[in-house]
Amino acid sequence: MNPSVATDNLLRVAAVQMNSRDDKAANLETALALIDRAAGAGARLIALPEVWSYLGPAEGERPNAEPIPGPTMDRLADRARRHRIYLHAGSVQEAVPEEPRLRNTTAVFNPNGDLIARYSKIHMFDVTLDGVATYQESATIQPGDAVTTVDVDGVTVGLAICYDLRFPELFRILALKGAEVILLPAAFTMTTGKDHWEVLIRARAIENGVFMVAPAQFGQNATGNWCYGRSLIVDPWGTVLATAPDAETVVSADLDLAYLKKVRRQVPSLANRMPDCYVWPEVASALAGAPAR
Repeated sequence: MNPSVATDNLLRVAAVQMNSRDDKAANLETALALIDRAAGAGARLIALPEVWSYLGPAEGERPNAEPIPGPTMDRLADRARRHRIYLHAGSVQEAVPEEPRLRNTTAVFNPNGDLIARYSKIHMFDVTLDGVATYQESATIQPGDAVTTVDVDGVTVGLAICYDLRFPELFRILALKGAEVILLPAAFTMTTGKDHWEVLIRARAIENGVFMVAPAQFGQNATGNWCYGRSLIVDPWGTVLATAPDAETVVSADLDLAYLKKVRRQVPSLANRMPDCYVWPEVASALAGAPAR
């Protein structure tokens, strides 16, 4: 397939898998090399994993954060221009003027190198994994508040990040906004990933009739914690089209948009919704076991 455009209802995508550390310059060079590899294989849309530019102790996040646009994003914009591709920038720690906390933000560039979309992670990874680790993303990261889609060669692509995966409401809204493909850069923990990663990604694909493209971090990082990896590309029937091995690598697949329409015709879960019956219970937080506020 000609990599310059999506043709014959096919969109070739690539998911980049990394083992990012606390060396921002080295991470950038690795990302650029993997983007080059994916572009050379004909990918039209290339996606990086979560927090790929810096993955280390929390005290290093702000010194390594940048505004968007900024120097790191300028390098990615140049790569998008050079290869004439759509480039999804995974996510990075974004410094926002007058905000005390950073944002966990993705950006999307078109083949001209223009910034055409951005999304800040909505759901903060504030969890305690008994006997393993406690994570408090909200201590340093300000959550976003906008549900975002972007046009890629006439295909509506939804944006989400890592822990967002556990909130099906977001994915249903993206699908109702027209998303046919949803990108999910992640740094899933080894503890949760081995049991939940593939199950949740396939579920989000099936229930919404979408392709899921999930580039991930793998291996031990400079925090001492381990990421699960196994970057995935999944079709609307829930079939895994590509899985990454435990390595810094690229996996790719041709997304058949005609097949997506066939799946949605056979199982019209979006059309069969009954929104008038959906009422959020007032005691939802208590039922979910959320702490008192």
